[in-house]
Amino acid sequence: MKRKSHLLRPKRTPGMTPGTLVIDPSWPKPVIRVIAYGPDQYLEKRINDVSELDGLIGKYQVLWVNVDGLGDEAALRHLGQLFKLHPLALEDVVSLRQRSKVDDYETNLYTAMRMLYLQDGKLFSEQISFFLGSNFVLTFQENEGDCLDAVRERIRKKGGIVCTMNADYLLYSLIDAIVDAYFPLLESYDSRLDDMEEIILKHPDSSTVALLFEVKRDLMTLRRTLWPVREMASALVNSSSPLITQPTRVYLRDCQDHAVRLLDLAETCRELDSSLMDFYLSTISNRMNEIMKVLTIISTIFIPLTFIAGVYGMNFKHMPELETRNGYFIVLSLMAVLGLGMFGLFIHRGWLTPARRKHRP
Repeated sequence: MKRKSHLLRPKRTPGMTPGTLVIDPSWPKPVIRVIAYGPDQYLEKRINDVSELDGLIGKYQVLWVNVDGLGDEAALRHLGQLFKLHPLALEDVVSLRQRSKVDDYETNLYTAMRMLYLQDGKLFSEQISFFLGSNFVLTFQENEGDCLDAVRERIRKKGGIVCTMNADYLLYSLIDAIVDAYFPLLESYDSRLDDMEEIILKHPDSSTVALLFEVKRDLMTLRRTLWPVREMASALVNSSSPLITQPTRVYLRDCQDHAVRLLDLAETCRELDSSLMDFYLSTISNRMNEIMKVLTIISTIFIPLTFIAGVYGMNFKHMPELETRNGYFIVLSLMAVLGLGMFGLFIHRGWLTPARRKHRP
């Protein structure tokens, strides 16, 4: 299924009342799925009516409600009332240009991040919003499909410690899964840059420049995404909210370290892209210099030949050589010897030999 980013719409009107939800009619309707668990509890189901959540709140150690699609204002309002979400935080959920951040609303924490994915070779960005409560995590996504299946599988199979920890650890697990998904993305760009380096070495052309600029633009997007992620992870680690326990802060510090590593990788790829651009321009310049050198040498060979032909092409009546019986063949032989001699001299000097072949044994 083709996924579509709604990053640039809808547009808010200046002066609107704070907490107003601006919903685009083209947005998909919410699909709500619930995973509730504890040491000896597990429930996973799809919710057809928001009112079904009333009977689930408080009955499980951790309740994870995932909402895919933001195209129903009434459903979003109902969820906001049910989980006591601040109107400004709910407004941020449908304002799809949020940078990664953490807002403390006392009864719950609001966190926004961006999920990045490649589709048909192009980079797309999608916002995901988290609400952390005392025993629940509420997530909002633009479309169905994400990189969180590994967390779902751990909960289903009771793998790791996620089923024995509180909701804050689930929030960490989800954030960590999104951060870890950035690594293969950066590795794919690093691989593309390696391939382009080979192309530049062998067959550089104008299409290579377009690819380099495309990769550079995507790396800039990655960099703009990763900087706030590092700040967000730091804010969670240093948060004074009682909703985040000390054991979870240790794991969040590891997530913060991953964000720093990702930034370093993104910077390295961006510098490599710039270096390849310089390398491409240098290669094209060297190739042009080689062509100009060959053309100059050919012109140099023909200069004396043109001079001789010009001298004997003058329309003077008295030119002694014109009456020589074998003058024509003598002049042609002189021109041939002169041309071949200059050509041999240029080869001996290495002026006609490509630089990369000059020192081969």
